[in-house]
Amino acid sequence: MAWQPDYASAAELAEYVRGDDTVDGDELAVAVSAASRAIDEFTHRQFGQTETTEQRFYTARWSAYRDTWLVRIDDVMVVPTEVATDPGDDTWTAVANPRMLPRNAAAEGRPWTELQLPSTIGSIAVDGVRVTARFGWAAVPATIKQATLLQASRLFARRDSPFGVAGSPDVGSELRLLAKLDPDVQVMVAAYRRDPKRVG
Repeated sequence: MAWQPDYASAAELAEYVRGDDTVDGDELAVAVSAASRAIDEFTHRQFGQTETTEQRFYTARWSAYRDTWLVRIDDVMVVPTEVATDPGDDTWTAVANPRMLPRNAAAEGRPWTELQLPSTIGSIAVDGVRVTARFGWAAVPATIKQATLLQASRLFARRDSPFGVAGSPDVGSELRLLAKLDPDVQVMVAAYRRDPKRVG
């Protein structure tokens, strides 16, 4: 699975909206992609995974409460192959057994979002934590897929509603197609929303 993939397919959206064979597959695909990225923006994360390991760099902060170094990282569900630190002279030292946080993330099917490094490390430069890993989610959560289909169906409906209103007020079926994420979608993905504070 790639980084920032579509969370559903055009065929799944066609089935979801009960479209006939004349529905333009390209339009459906665009709606799915737009919905996927809208969910990324709202949750401050994405639900794909890098296909191979790669290196990313982060800045550690000292936690007086825990008396240790903490490093906020991108989502990762596979234990990194290496974590190394640099005190500022471009000399990298591997860290043995960094603690992955939250501790119960794996048991709950959630990603780790933070590292705890030993307090014995004297100093760490800005961007002085190098993490080598496959970043992202191992699989798209079912809730995220369902939310994508709901949001995409609303985006797809906009092609017939240039003024942002679908249905008819005469029969009580008027529905305003909001420019922002659908309120029901927001409820569905709220539990996946990450603190927007910058990672790195």
